[in-house]
Amino acid sequence: MAHLLGADGIALTIGTRTLLADVSLGLDDGDRVGVVGPNGAGKSTLLRILAATALPDAGRVTRVGGSTLGMLDQRDELAADATVLDVVHGDAPTHLWASDARVREIQQGLLGDLAWEAPVARLSGGQRRRVALAALLVRDPDVLLLDEPTNHLDVEGVAWLADHLRTRYGRPGATGALVVVTHDRWFLDEVCSRMWEVRGDGTGAVDGYEGGYAAYILARAERGRQAAAAAEKRDNLLRKELAWLRRGAPARTSKPKFRLDAAAALIADEPPPRDSMELTRTATRRLGKDVLDLESVSVQVPRPDAPDAKVLFDDVTWRLGPGDRYGVVGVNGAGKTTLLALLAGRREPDAGRVKRGRTIHVRELSQDVAELDELGRLTAVEVIEQEQGRVVVDGKELTAAQLTERLGFTRERAYTPVRDLSGGERRRLQLMRLLVAEPNVLLLDEPTNDLDTDTLAAVEDLLDGWPGTLVVVSHDRYLLERVADRQVALLGDGTVRDLPGGVEEYLRLRAEARSGGAPVASAGSAGPAARDAGGDAEGAVSQRDIRAAKKEVSRIERRLAKIAEKEAELHEKIAQQATDYQAVARLDTELRELADERDELESAWLEAAEVAG
Repeated sequence: MAHLLGADGIALTIGTRTLLADVSLGLDDGDRVGVVGPNGAGKSTLLRILAATALPDAGRVTRVGGSTLGMLDQRDELAADATVLDVVHGDAPTHLWASDARVREIQQGLLGDLAWEAPVARLSGGQRRRVALAALLVRDPDVLLLDEPTNHLDVEGVAWLADHLRTRYGRPGATGALVVVTHDRWFLDEVCSRMWEVRGDGTGAVDGYEGGYAAYILARAERGRQAAAAAEKRDNLLRKELAWLRRGAPARTSKPKFRLDAAAALIADEPPPRDSMELTRTATRRLGKDVLDLESVSVQVPRPDAPDAKVLFDDVTWRLGPGDRYGVVGVNGAGKTTLLALLAGRREPDAGRVKRGRTIHVRELSQDVAELDELGRLTAVEVIEQEQGRVVVDGKELTAAQLTERLGFTRERAYTPVRDLSGGERRRLQLMRLLVAEPNVLLLDEPTNDLDTDTLAAVEDLLDGWPGTLVVVSHDRYLLERVADRQVALLGDGTVRDLPGGVEEYLRLRAEARSGGAPVASAGSAGPAARDAGGDAEGAVSQRDIRAAKKEVSRIERRLAKIAEKEAELHEKIAQQATDYQAVARLDTELRELADERDELESAWLEAAEVAG
């Protein structure tokens, strides 16, 4: 394979922080490299150095003569007075690009809903991103550098891009190489054959791994195990040296100097710690039987370029119960953010109603961190203190400073004004601010924005065991499949549709809609009984039905386990407060509510188990 690009001994220090130190990397034909690392580690900086738009303090980057390079930056710098056609094709004659099947495939995949004459100044952030990406892919450079290419793309767009890049750079005998910085773990596994990890721990190192994201995680875990074993061996040796020093008489022999040197060498060999990040599970308020119900809800929004309104929801009924965990996918503009606004109470429907349980306490994570702008002068610690001065975690009371430390903020960053924090740090702070308020209903709108892969893993670990009701809008398939029990889609037809087959079913429905196949419309409600638009033979049980039933069985079993724990707690409280008639009566009412819920769940479990087999 031909060598395309090389970095030899590059180093870069910004202020007192070493981002890169003596880093040597190479790209050959067919390489598909994913770049990961903590926020602020220097991933984007590394890409700019490889693209020669930034210069290192030392070392050099070389590229094979005659080869071409293209880079997609995180910010799309498009001329305000340009049209879509200007950006994508410039002055190229129409017959040249219109006759190229590869170019037509890119246009269909990324720009199918855009008019060529549309000015880019009037496009949304997602549309501008797709235009910039299409312009780069049409050029077909030998070395393609992409910085967060999936930002603002929906699930469908991410799937198309992954397939295109894998085909272009991964087919046998392919020429050219790809380097991509992204937090989308599914995308990394689908596209990449190698990984670079920018450590961001002050060493300036970049570690290489063979395989995609899953292989990288396994290899990193093994390196961690080996490092732990080496650390344990070093600690044992250090204890022996210190014990000898305590027993000896330093003034009578020359050996203590040797022993002191040996102990000092062991201490100096201590590797720098990786940045730690732990999301703490705070308390959750009690959630009653009724949570949130959309009942015959309809919503319309005005169209800027048409006299008639656009229907987002048409007579939709959707019920959320205690412990329900939904993932929401859909085309851009179908109403995903509006759906969260309805559930959060920020918007009222044009028709129908949103019924709210008496015990619900809803908190919402918005797509961006603009809500922190008004707190820009405060530090991270002060922001948490505003929400909750002290929080009880695992039976221990923690201060706001201790919480921010667990969230991965160093002491310096914890007392840095919010306006000076990085995007990833602001996102982490936004999430912790949400959780310390002790909500029992969480609405998350694109929660993976600006988070690195380690932080995402911590978020997922937290949400895995979170006992409340959860609704997540995201294009991150990895996140959706990890934390959501069920998934629904907004297909732009005014409905909320159940997806027993998950994201794969959504992509199939969208492909059918584009090809003029079976209609994607469904009943206005989404629930366990919702079925695929194509339908199965009457009375037949499809594999999708079985998968959905198994998920329902798992959800019900988790909720039944929680009910059993709660009942045990209530019985214990009744025994402790046996002489307090009012307290016993209140506790007995809660027991009866739990018993009613348990009866309903057990009936639902029997029905689902019969389908699951």
